[in-house]
Amino acid sequence: MTRLSTILATSASLLLVGSAEPVTAQDAAPPVASQPITPQDRVPASQSEIKLSFAPLVKASAPAVVNVYAARVVANRSPFAGDPFFEQFFGRRQSRPRMESSLGSGVLVDKSGVLVTNNHVIENADEIRVALADGREFAAKLLLKDARADLAVLKIEGDEPFPVVPIADSDAAEIGDLVLAIGNPFGIGQTVTNGIVSALARTHVGVNDFGYFIQTDAAINPGNSGGALIDMRGQLVGINTAIFSRSGGSNGIGFAIPSNMVRAFVEAAERGTRFERPYVGAVLTPVTPDIAEALGLPRPAGALVQTVRSGGPAEEAGLREGDVVLAMNGFPIDNPDTLGYRLATAGIGRDAELRVEGRNGEETLRLALEPAPETPRRDERRIEGETPFSGASVANLSPRLAEELEMADTREGVVVTEVEPGTPAARLGFQPKDIVLSLNGRDIRSSADLEQRAEDGRRGWEIEVERNGKTLTQRVR
Repeated sequence: MTRLSTILATSASLLLVGSAEPVTAQDAAPPVASQPITPQDRVPASQSEIKLSFAPLVKASAPAVVNVYAARVVANRSPFAGDPFFEQFFGRRQSRPRMESSLGSGVLVDKSGVLVTNNHVIENADEIRVALADGREFAAKLLLKDARADLAVLKIEGDEPFPVVPIADSDAAEIGDLVLAIGNPFGIGQTVTNGIVSALARTHVGVNDFGYFIQTDAAINPGNSGGALIDMRGQLVGINTAIFSRSGGSNGIGFAIPSNMVRAFVEAAERGTRFERPYVGAVLTPVTPDIAEALGLPRPAGALVQTVRSGGPAEEAGLREGDVVLAMNGFPIDNPDTLGYRLATAGIGRDAELRVEGRNGEETLRLALEPAPETPRRDERRIEGETPFSGASVANLSPRLAEELEMADTREGVVVTEVEPGTPAARLGFQPKDIVLSLNGRDIRSSADLEQRAEDGRRGWEIEVERNGKTLTQRVR
């Protein structure tokens, strides 16, 4: 569970408002509308309709919503470990490891046993088990996970087809649609709550890097993470992921990852590939009210092109600094998060149609959706010997490696990819994703350059690295 004041989990309630006087079906006035109201569009018009039940939907969908148990072994470290005085008298005692477990929910989406849940439910797990509503339990195999999308795909094996929830087109969801949330809150057992779609395309809620969610008032609580948000056709419209809460319980503000993102992620897992986002080759920023006024835009919306990488898809499509992307494939783009979501769900190997406001007015461009390139070649090297970097692996940073390490594609350089515990590099505090800028006053331009120069500082090192956008300097003697 992650708290952002938002807590990873899900749920909702439907409020029926009546008049002060009883109203019969005969007394109820027909609704007034410019177009005929279909049975799917209208609200309950009589007491008999209000008494209608969600039970048929639950019976069809609930068997495919499962409990996900993740366990990992954690070593207990003695408080005296590494202290020469205590080790002299008591020796180096090994503490017994302990088992930590977490509980969440998941949704079967294929009869072969493929199911989807949240990455934070199974993160760092040594063992994953899945329990069905009918009491059966299975060991699960991890097919694919992605922390940025907060999604994971698992596979269980059985002798007969598993129940499934069909995946809906989340772009068809509308604010006000009735939805049900199904999961295992607080580990008390499978629970169903109902509500509506409260908002669409919610961004900046602090859950994951994609920041594009369906908001619901269906009650979602700890343990609901990875469970199903279904529509009134019994189809999966989202994976319940988080709640906005100060108490840890549901306050009626829950967030679900849209099913179109889930579909794209599951397809990547079934292909046996990584979940790749198309590479744009540009840095984008939100359009503020001041920028909108300066550019003559009617409202502050869109993704402003801040910089364009030479030779990238954005440059080849004709995007330039100062352009504003207003729409992609007919969908409005409110901010860079929205564009990132649309690109991720469109997939690699296609073209995207962009509606852009530029210096020549509004125009339409075609952007090739390509994987991030590995330029320069990563040339990963493990540093050994008498150097502060001993025990660290470094590589040349490229757009592709930046994506794999879940870093922003904003610069080039030499990045730390791994640090082995207990080595000089670990003791000095080097971390994966650190970018080595200079060594003893000389710029580091490649992994080979770093390996060679690290051997030349026998009398001391002055190291400059960039971490989370900040420059840090360390001197080692």
